[in-house]
Amino acid sequence: MVPGPLLRRLVDEYPSEVLTHLTYRPEWTDEQFDALVDHPDTNVRAALAESTVLTTEQRLRFLDDPEFRVLYMLLEGAVEPLPEWAYRRLIERDARLRDAIAHSYRLPPELRERLSLAPREADEPAADVEQSPLDRAQAEALAGSDNEWDRFHAAADPRLPADLVAALATDPSPRVRLQVSMRPELTEEQRAAIDYRVEPQDRIHPARWAAETRDPEQQRRCVYSAHIGLRRSVAYNPALPADLIAVLAEDGDYAVRLLLCENHETVSSQTVLRAYLEGQHLTRSQLLHHPAFERIGLARLADDPDPQARCLVVMDPEAPPHLVERLSHDPHPFVRRAVAGDPRLSPDRVLALLEEPVAAERAAASPHLPVSIMERVAVDAATLKDEQVDGTPRVYLGNWKPDQLPDDD
Repeated sequence: MVPGPLLRRLVDEYPSEVLTHLTYRPEWTDEQFDALVDHPDTNVRAALAESTVLTTEQRLRFLDDPEFRVLYMLLEGAVEPLPEWAYRRLIERDARLRDAIAHSYRLPPELRERLSLAPREADEPAADVEQSPLDRAQAEALAGSDNEWDRFHAAADPRLPADLVAALATDPSPRVRLQVSMRPELTEEQRAAIDYRVEPQDRIHPARWAAETRDPEQQRRCVYSAHIGLRRSVAYNPALPADLIAVLAEDGDYAVRLLLCENHETVSSQTVLRAYLEGQHLTRSQLLHHPAFERIGLARLADDPDPQARCLVVMDPEAPPHLVERLSHDPHPFVRRAVAGDPRLSPDRVLALLEEPVAAERAAASPHLPVSIMERVAVDAATLKDEQVDGTPRVYLGNWKPDQLPDDD
């Protein structure tokens, strides 16, 4: 475990590089926390306050912080509610925090009531502002506009007359035709007759009516529609019943399943796992923090042919040490990297992984790393930081040995 003074030294020397690591460290000892809680850099304190693994006692240390951003991040990071008196103190300190507290989904309703805060906005969508009738001239102007986005919005406008809807169904713009194809009054046959396409990688504007409808029959029509756009749109709908969520969880379109996970906490753990393993997007790791994602039992993936699945075994708190040790010898480098910092690894294995370029960074975070090695890494980093080189400098991340460096050619 890195000592507090060494941690403070690293943060002082490399503040911008370590901010994300401060927020997402798996645990904070009191010594480590004490070393940074009063750091002069607001960014450091804000990153620390956002951590979700701080104890309540540690969080309370931020109540007197002079910066609003630190106090706001304190509210963002708190998984468990703070004591009632702490919320009252924050409201007294800065009135802007009142709204942040009132809208926190972590705040129990009874505590919100005792604090006399406005209730959190309901999950019901805001009622549509009553729209004035669209006269013929206005409708023709929108549907016949040279601006593609005017026609796009007209295609979704429920006030548009049927003949103009039919005209837009053959619009030269594929975006406009797609929007027409998702209108609520169309039958499946009418949708199929429109020349629209939705590719797996396409990002589309969801049909608002499908995403918000509380009508069970409309919801069912969308879920069972052959139109991928409607199925993606209804996946946003917060009022979907469990049986329709289960249907969309088996949808052949990846985006439907991903949107379902992003908008519903009641999807199955297997649905979330599948979306993660099949995902190619940059933010897919957020799925591993989904409320439905079950970590216990991930040890079953130790022999999965997909190395991405084997990487998840270390998230299982019940995975035995011998299994983690075995995975540290996995033929795939990403698996070895995933387990390199796990506290269930033996100290000798951690030191061995520290010598592997691909696993060195994770191994350096291991609680079993001797302080003498931590000191050596810090000294080496400081030396490299100040080193002057001729020509174009190159930086190789990891713990490389000289004979492992690629040739300049």
